[in-house]
Parts: sequence; C-alpha cells; structure tokens
Amino acid sequence: MKETPRSLAVAILNRVDQAGLFAEPLLDRCLSRNILTNVHDRRLLTQLVYGTLRMRGRIDGIIARLYRGEMDAMETGVKNILRTALYQILFTERIPRFAVVDEAVKIAKRTHPAGAGLVNAILRNAIRRKEAIAGPGLSEDPEAHISQVHSHPPWLVKRWIGMFGVGGALAVCRANNEIPPLTVRVNRLRASRERVLADLERDGFEARETAFSADGIVLSGHGAALRETESWREGRIQIQDEASQLIACLVDPQPGERILDACAGVGVKTSHLAERMGNRGSIAALDVSGEKLKALGENMKRLGIAIVETAVRDMAKEWGDSKEGGFDRVLLDVPCSGLGTLRRNPEIKWRLTAAEVQRNASLQGRLLERAADLLKPGGILVYSTCTILPEENEGVIAAFLSRRRDYERAGLPDSIPPEMRSAEGFFQPRPDLHGTDGFFGAILRRGT
Repeated sequence: MKETPRSLAVAILNRVDQAGLFAEPLLDRCLSRNILTNVHDRRLLTQLVYGTLRMRGRIDGIIARLYRGEMDAMETGVKNILRTALYQILFTERIPRFAVVDEAVKIAKRTHPAGAGLVNAILRNAIRRKEAIAGPGLSEDPEAHISQVHSHPPWLVKRWIGMFGVGGALAVCRANNEIPPLTVRVNRLRASRERVLADLERDGFEARETAFSADGIVLSGHGAALRETESWREGRIQIQDEASQLIACLVDPQPGERILDACAGVGVKTSHLAERMGNRGSIAALDVSGEKLKALGENMKRLGIAIVETAVRDMAKEWGDSKEGGFDRVLLDVPCSGLGTLRRNPEIKWRLTAAEVQRNASLQGRLLERAADLLKPGGILVYSTCTILPEENEGVIAAFLSRRRDYERAGLPDSIPPEMRSAEGFFQPRPDLHGTDGFFGAILRRGT
C-alpha cells in the first residue's frame, strides 16, 4: 500500500506516543524525505498530526463512549488510526466520511489486521451518533465542558479556572487549539526588516511586521519552503515566536559586554543577544546537551555570529563557582513545562502531570541560585520560561528573593509593551490575549 498522508500521520503519532518524541521534528523529517510530493498532501499530513494532537482529549472521550472495552488496553496503533479518522470526521469538511472510514480500515488491515473490524464499527457508529456524543454544556458543567470540548486535561483546566476564571480558562484553551502563525526574526547583522519583508514577499509569502517585536515578521500564504529561500540560506532570518523575541529586550545586552546564556539549547535566543550586541563582546552558551550545542554552532555560522563560545555543562550540578563568573548579564531561560507553547507542541498537555510541575519548580530554583552566583555586582539576571503556571514563574522568583538579600527586582524596559506586563510587573504574554506563545520574564539586579 502506498504511503498516504493518513498512514504517515498514524506512524508519526505512534512514535510520539511510544517513544515520547515531539511531533515537529518527526514531521519535518518526514516532509524532508519527499515521500509526499503533492503540496495538498503535505498540508493534510501536517493538519492531521497537529489537529489530532490538539483535539486528542475530545476524540478519546468519544472513543471511550463507543468502545466496550478498556481504552488503556487498546493498541496504540489502533487508537491513532481511530484518532486521525475521527479528527477528519469531526473537524474537517472537505473530506467525504466514507473515504475517511475506507482508508482507516485499509490502514488497520495492513498494520493491525485484528483491529480492522473494530475501527470500522467505531467510526461508523461515530458518524451515526455524531450529535449524541457531544460533550456537556458550558453552563451545565464548565470544567467538564472546557476539558472535553476544548480538549485539555481536567487537572489543568481546573488550575486555569482558578487562575483566570471560567471565561479566561476557556479563552486560553481555545487559543491553544489554534494554528500558530509562522514568525521569523530579522538578523539585523545581515539585513533590515524592510529588505527582508520585500524579499519574502517576492518569494510568494504574505509578510507583515509583528505587532510587538521590532525585529519580527509574520508570514502566511503559500510561499516557497522557508528554508529554501535566500533569506534563510544567507542568514537574514531565524524562526522565533514573537514573545520569545522580546526576551532579548529584557536582557538588553550591550556591545562589548560579557554575557552568559546558562540554558542555551539550540541558541535561538543566544543568537538574538549576539545580534543586539552588534557581534561585539562575548557570550558563553551552556547546555546539558552536546547535540543542541552542535546545532547552535551551525546556526551561528549561518547567521554570521562569531562571539559565542559553547560548553556542555549542567547548571544544576556544576559551574556554580563565582570565580568563573563576573558576567555583566545572565539569561536563565530555564527548562519548564512548556504550557505556553501548546499551540506548537500540543503533545505536552497529554504528558505533563501536576507532580512534574512541582519538580520543575524545584529544579528552576536550583538553577537560579547557581546562575545568580555568576553575575557580577550591579549586573542583570533575566529569568524566563515558556509556561503560564505561577509555581514555575512568580513562585520561583519569590522564593529566590526571600533567600537572596543581595538581589532585587528591576523594572521592565520601555521596549516591553504595556499590555504584556502583569499587574505585578512581570513580562507575561499569553496566546489568548496577544496571539503569541505564553511566556514569563523577570529582571533581577544584583546589589553592589
């Protein structure tokens, strides 16, 4: 059987579930192999993978109501055949239902023959009972409605109702299920935003300036593959969410300074710091992953950045000796739950538990203590996350300041839009309010 968008989507989702991988690199790898040459098939594959992950909670609730056995005992492959098919039945309009059922059964016969009859029965039953299997109403049971209809784990919905109220939690969950914009950052070492806008429009994109970041561009339309454009090849752009771009504004690095990026990852924010420094000064980029730092180094070459030095270090265990510090500024973009990025990484919400959030907060506190020892007196430390839970954000900062009398909070710079400032003075963009990923940022100053 020839590979189709539906069969490839099932294979990707199986790997997400069985190996704990993220969908984005699996999808990118699949698309780069050019198994699907038709642009419509490539778009359908992307829609099926992300759409099924976003709406998995609602879909699984329907399967559970129609299946007489235990959902946990059902084979992963059969579940994902059902999930992708039900996503098409429930959330797409152009694909005929009979075609969805027919191909789902064909995939099952090839990969899980014993489950083909079950797939056929559940899907046909779902079509017949589509109206009867709707979730509870919002006024009837707000928590269950938001969780089931808008496809988020009950524990998380309960937390967000407590934080934002029913209307706010509903808005966050709706926003998380939207397709995020493709946003890039202009590398001002190589080009102006005006030039890049013109170049990308020439390449077939609809391009406009971002609303909040002075360096960003939002792309839409059906242009060329971004990584095939001259703008990408020549290092004039970097893919980065708009809120993420504003983290460099919090750090506000100056040319000639000595900067530490303590959890650099693949270096998207590292490169932005270097660009704002005019490629003058030095940046030490640390991470526990040598693979990520290798990718960082390759990207710095593409962007024309020469001031970054890398080292594989675990900040939670080592490199907390102040003798090795004396940095003018430190960026600590800590590992976190990632709940601000559910538009891009919907699989996170099905993996994360409340207990893991608490473990994250403990690790984040340790990282902050070690990073704080590496900053010179009078220097600036920026703590940032891509989550919107207070125990990973305000809670970590409050606990740190209660221990460290040599630190105080500093105000946000004028470059941070007023609407992205919380009542407590933190940087806190949200997907439902600003159309960006959810982030948190706090600026801490070490006393002299």
